[in-house]
Amino acid sequence: MGEPSVSLLEKLKGYRPQRTFEFTPQAEGRLVRLVGMTLEAVGLNISVGHQCEVVTGDGRRIEAEVVGFSGNKVYLMPIQHVEGVQPGAIVRPLGANNGIRIGSQLLGRVINGLGQPLDGKALWQGDDFLDFAPHTINPLHRHPISEPLDVGIRAINALLTVGRGQRLGLFAGSGVGKSMLLGMMTRFTTADVVVVGLIGERGREVKEFIDHTLGEEGLSRSVVVASPADDAPLMRLRASQLCTRIAEYYRDQGKNVLLLMDSLTRYAQAQREISLAIGEPPATKGYPPSVFAKIPQLVERAGNAAEGEGSITAFYTVLTEGDDLQDPIADAARAILDGHIVLSRRLAEEGTYPAIDVEASISRAMPNIVPKEHLQKMQLFKQTQSLYQENKDLINIGAYRTGTDPAIDRAIERSPHMKQFVRQDLGNSVMFEEACEQLQVLMAPVMSGAA
Repeated sequence: MGEPSVSLLEKLKGYRPQRTFEFTPQAEGRLVRLVGMTLEAVGLNISVGHQCEVVTGDGRRIEAEVVGFSGNKVYLMPIQHVEGVQPGAIVRPLGANNGIRIGSQLLGRVINGLGQPLDGKALWQGDDFLDFAPHTINPLHRHPISEPLDVGIRAINALLTVGRGQRLGLFAGSGVGKSMLLGMMTRFTTADVVVVGLIGERGREVKEFIDHTLGEEGLSRSVVVASPADDAPLMRLRASQLCTRIAEYYRDQGKNVLLLMDSLTRYAQAQREISLAIGEPPATKGYPPSVFAKIPQLVERAGNAAEGEGSITAFYTVLTEGDDLQDPIADAARAILDGHIVLSRRLAEEGTYPAIDVEASISRAMPNIVPKEHLQKMQLFKQTQSLYQENKDLINIGAYRTGTDPAIDRAIERSPHMKQFVRQDLGNSVMFEEACEQLQVLMAPVMSGAA
């Protein structure tokens, strides 16, 4: 008998490739539609959050991120401007947005939402790699807010005491001094590290804030993440998330971090632009539902870590259009934050800086971090100020006669001193202990009269 026949398949199994290829085939998509800021591509099977590059006709590469999909179409949002993009442009996947190098060398630097330097200095060589993935902490593992953080502002230290790990909103219209107040806190605070996010501000203001408001002293222990108003909405969104992630990194190193984000409203507006561009319907005054889901996701990342570890004390500025505190973003921020500080246009026009409206402001953590006597003085300050405001019109027209009501008499006598208490020069800091002593002196006549 002859040998059994060998099948072709078995023969082929005996061969080995004689050459190894040095590249891996990569899928590419094609751009089929561009409407407003949204790019639509086909031919890609990638997940939301994936990074891609769009190749223009002149060879320029535009980075974009997958923000949604419908059927076989993938929606991308560009990080840079999209001039020069043509129909059928190549879309290549790049991978996930992993992170940046980070370390002590990052202090004193100004970067954009991608972690690239904006200050003209060389790229730093960080000791660690910072993943952009959100860092969540079990709420039961967080250390309660139990000790004050000195921010160097007399009115805040004494009347709206901030605790380590607290999150507050700074509610203000345009031109009432919120940037000045943030700069003062940056220079005067006792926090170990300051992370500043300038989101959606005018480009001119970014330079002025760094050079004049922040100053060399404030910048030396700060990291500034800037994304001006002319940046793409995705870049503004990334900058907000990056400054929060940097603050988390330093908190994990055991440091007490002060996070200042100006502003939370611009973050919400960037998310609104993206959501509307991909077809999400508006719900409340033009804001889609995803905006109100994104705000707590960002804000809840601040706060205390476990006992004995670091903390993030956060201030988020909230723009009140037309000084309307019932704006949807302002209302949502008030509900999620641990207190709010309102800056008054009336006080600013009177020349009172910082223009803090003590009556309209509150620190929800204050009862847990100051002695009962301090809390009583703060409440007496508010009551005395409120009593004066209620009778201000009668006092101004001379309809009120001294001696009619002793409480009103004390309010009239103390009113100039209380206004002066709120005022503070830009270059002067008032530490926590000093602010408490000055409050004691200020309210002593009222307390003795009430007794």
